[in-house]
Amino acid sequence: METYQVSDISPDSSFLEMMDILNEQLIEEGKEPVVFDHDCREGICGSCSMYINGEAHGPGRGITTCQLHMREFNNGDTIYIEPWRAKAFPVIKDLMVDRSAFDRVMAAGGFVSVNTSGNTQDANAIPIEKQKADEAFDAATCIGCGACVASCKNASAMLFVSAKVSQFALLPQGQVEAKERVQNMVKVMDEEGFGNCSNTGACEVECPKGISLDNIARMNREYLSASIKGE
Repeated sequence: METYQVSDISPDSSFLEMMDILNEQLIEEGKEPVVFDHDCREGICGSCSMYINGEAHGPGRGITTCQLHMREFNNGDTIYIEPWRAKAFPVIKDLMVDRSAFDRVMAAGGFVSVNTSGNTQDANAIPIEKQKADEAFDAATCIGCGACVASCKNASAMLFVSAKVSQFALLPQGQVEAKERVQNMVKVMDEEGFGNCSNTGACEVECPKGISLDNIARMNREYLSASIKGE
């Protein structure tokens, strides 16, 4: 751990703006800036992943690090900032980790194969129950930030994987590859070194998009069904 001091931070500054000010200060002093990941700064991309004062994305709920503002802290506070801690997320430098394990899980089955021959069916032509459509949309809001992994004592990625499985399992477009999808994604998840579900629910609490644990139950059912049919 390194200790840095910053002053004259506006309470309306975002947490990442505070980090920018710190890095400008370090550069002016001829020191190396603190490396951290960021992109959209709008709570969409999931890049700005920091473990702040023992909580993924900090003390706020339903927000990412970039949406956290300094008014959540008191003047003179010591803020402890760490990278995600997980075997599957090796630290690149400082606060930046390699989350390409998520990309490999997605490549294993996080997609639907679509006929693009020119006879593609309009999605609106397929009737879908509103409840299922809403649940699929809720699952699809997962931004893959990895807060679920960082907050789980087993470093489990089951909330992330289950959200990606659920967004297709609930829709007719995802049924064609349903069996292979869940088996392949769970297989790669295990190979990447993610742990199993701890059943404590910390992932749902820390998730900035409020992804429900119901998705894990759905993934388990999909996996069991696929395993039985496979036999």
